[in-house]
Amino acid sequence: MIRTFDLILIGAMTVAAAVTYQIKHHAEDKLQEVRRLESEIKLEHDTIDLLRADWALLTQPNRLERLIKVYGPELKLTPTEPTQMVRASELPMLKSALPPQDIADVIAKATDNISTGSVKP
Repeated sequence: MIRTFDLILIGAMTVAAAVTYQIKHHAEDKLQEVRRLESEIKLEHDTIDLLRADWALLTQPNRLERLIKVYGPELKLTPTEPTQMVRASELPMLKSALPPQDIADVIAKATDNISTGSVKP
């Protein structure tokens, strides 16, 4: 009574159901992995925000001034003067890259005049 064509159709439907189940299971696994990765990304973003806030607190000028007062003598910290400059010959560069000596002397004299406060118009 059952023909071979009916058996082939039943077998094809069974195979199709099994393949559909496997695809569905694989898709659910991938969705779970995506959700896990999204939660890890959110955790990393939250950590970055927390570290930025921490950095903002650590670099507040009032806090740094208090630390300088407490540890300044021990570390022998001195403020940097705005007139502290380096001559071109003191920089680590190739001799061929240095400016000509007469220009370097003019720059050196100008920086000395600025640092001593004796600028002549």
